[in-house]
Amino acid sequence: MSVVGFDVGFLSCYVAVARAGGIETAANEYSDRSTPACVSFGPRNRSIGAAAKSQMVTNCKNTVQGFKRFHGRAFSDPFVQNLKSSLVYDLSQMPSGTTGIKVMYMEEEKVFSIEQITAMLLTKLKETAESALKKPVADCVISVPCFYTDAERRSVIDAAQIAGLNCLRLMNETTAVALAYGIYKQDLPTPEEKPRTVVFVDIGHSGYQVSVCAFNKGKLKILATAFDPEMGGKDFDERLVKHFCEEFAVKYKLDVKSKPRALVRLYQECEKLKKLMSANSSDLPLNIECFMNDIDVSGKLNRAQFEEMCADVLARVEPPLRSLLEQAHLKKDDIHAVEIVGGSSRMPAIKERINKFFGKEPSTTLNADEAVARGCALQCAILSPAFKVREFSTTDVVPFPISLKWNSAAEDGVRYKHVTFSRHHKNTLSKILFYYRKQEKKSDQPPQAKKAKVKTKVLELPIENNPQWQLANDMLNLFVESEGKMIVQDKLEKERNDAKNYVEEYVYEMRDKLHGIFEKFVNDSDRDVLSLKLEDTEVWLYEDGEDQPKQVYIDKLVDLKSLGQPIQDRYTEFEERPKAFDELGRQLQQYMKIVEAYKTKEEQYDHLEEAEVQKVDRMVNDVMIWMNSKMNQQSKQSLAVEPVVKTTEIQAKTRVSRSLFIIQQHGTDQSTVVGLGGMTVYIVTTVESEESVEVIQQAADAPPPYSSITASNAGNTRLHSHHRRPEITDS
Repeated sequence: MSVVGFDVGFLSCYVAVARAGGIETAANEYSDRSTPACVSFGPRNRSIGAAAKSQMVTNCKNTVQGFKRFHGRAFSDPFVQNLKSSLVYDLSQMPSGTTGIKVMYMEEEKVFSIEQITAMLLTKLKETAESALKKPVADCVISVPCFYTDAERRSVIDAAQIAGLNCLRLMNETTAVALAYGIYKQDLPTPEEKPRTVVFVDIGHSGYQVSVCAFNKGKLKILATAFDPEMGGKDFDERLVKHFCEEFAVKYKLDVKSKPRALVRLYQECEKLKKLMSANSSDLPLNIECFMNDIDVSGKLNRAQFEEMCADVLARVEPPLRSLLEQAHLKKDDIHAVEIVGGSSRMPAIKERINKFFGKEPSTTLNADEAVARGCALQCAILSPAFKVREFSTTDVVPFPISLKWNSAAEDGVRYKHVTFSRHHKNTLSKILFYYRKQEKKSDQPPQAKKAKVKTKVLELPIENNPQWQLANDMLNLFVESEGKMIVQDKLEKERNDAKNYVEEYVYEMRDKLHGIFEKFVNDSDRDVLSLKLEDTEVWLYEDGEDQPKQVYIDKLVDLKSLGQPIQDRYTEFEERPKAFDELGRQLQQYMKIVEAYKTKEEQYDHLEEAEVQKVDRMVNDVMIWMNSKMNQQSKQSLAVEPVVKTTEIQAKTRVSRSLFIIQQHGTDQSTVVGLGGMTVYIVTTVESEESVEVIQQAADAPPPYSSITASNAGNTRLHSHHRRPEITDS
């Protein structure tokens, strides 16, 4: 069972996974732990994440970012209509009335729902998690802003289903941060003691959320939440963009907002400038080359000027903090610590206002970017039976009141309404409902006679669940099928691009090596032929070969390698052949010493049979003659032609030599000799040593040569047989 937490942000996403050693943030294919929340559509495939972000300028009309805020919203929603004019991509109304995004995909105009777009991003994050865990991922916990309504949350769940994910829980971002903070704390007060109260401030790119949490050992309770869903880093970016648009209009006579590409570039540069101003208070430049109409633009700004133009935005920091304390009925002195997370929390002006309000320096003990994802992964681990996690209960609050309305089918009357779950109610899953029946009118009729007892039969009535804005099952299945087809198309296009890239890489690599390390291993005529072939291929790649099927690129690479691989092989042989000769020579020297020791009548070898030793001696001499002959011939051979002997032949001789004679010292004063004569293995142990004999089989990579295993007595020795698997038995 997978344990994964997804933090799907406005600009960036993070994936946290649970391993045996704890919670880790997974890196994507670019070794970056942050994946841009961006999807780009092209004529052949989709690009998601970092690949999509790189197309924001070149393919701005079909590159979607910031779609998180459209979940669960009708196209006619004033919020959506107000944002339409500021987007570089087009919005469209879905048949259900929700918001969709219009793009060009596969040379056709397509309208994708917000659930589909988010599902595409989740599919990419799912791949990142699977790459980190090396196994399929299904179960997960996904973060959502604490101010998300029921419709918005259902929309996210639909997106997870389309992506093939089983979302165990949607977790409020501030609650995830609180869990990541509290579960590792060892000094929390006991349940009987007064809880430790901590405020969490999360200022992201598109939203501002705060919560106050009470911690005791093994549990946390969210006391209150407050938020400003329309305040975040984007507001500061927009002030910078507005400032430079006005400056460039006066200075360069440019209407930046009339060109979507120029506007996207300006947003990117202003975001970089904002981050630099958080670390520097001096004047900082902004330079963009070929911005519009081949005009280079430049400007400068410092932190003081920036904070002055954003004064009204910064003034929105305090109201949610004040509301938070009022809802929780707390005083500033009751707050133990203030933890800040989110990218925009790094701005000095925001830290200063938080510090001024609470009278405490904001703490940064948590990773400002990854805390939400880590909290989600921890929650997933708590829910998973595959992981044993320290007991830690979480009590959240309902940010909005929930009411039930119904019409009575049994009697006439008005529609009844009752608020069932109040705002900030303890988040339980059950509630007692009270039904009130109207009082019957008094009647003057005499009482009726007692009737016979009537039997009552109880029938279960079907309940239809059709929440507003949630996808119907048939539409959900259609989106799942569509996502599967797009995944297959992306895979096929990736394989095609990879095949093309392999050809391009081979062209550049081989061209450099022909005049470098391969120069001595190819004659002039072959070099000229291959060089011409490489040049023709390079031209073909940027002309007729720009858009070809995968198999065409594979065939082209095979054609090039038919000329280049022999050169590569000669170079490889030149590098590896001396090593192989050295290894063979070392083996032969070892065996020659043993044979010489036998001839000088050394006691440890006097039990060996003379015929076997002579056989080994002859084979060693034959191999030595072969090796010297090949070395002499190769030294006279040109490097530009095929070698006289190849490394594989030398290694084969080495394996044969190893199978001749292997000796291992054994015991204290006695010796164990392992002799291999032909294809028969002998293990000889002195009678005085009762210890088992361990056989060193150095030729493990050779094919099994032990087709015949025999054993015999030799003098005062005990002989054991040895099979391919080391197993010692008495003979």
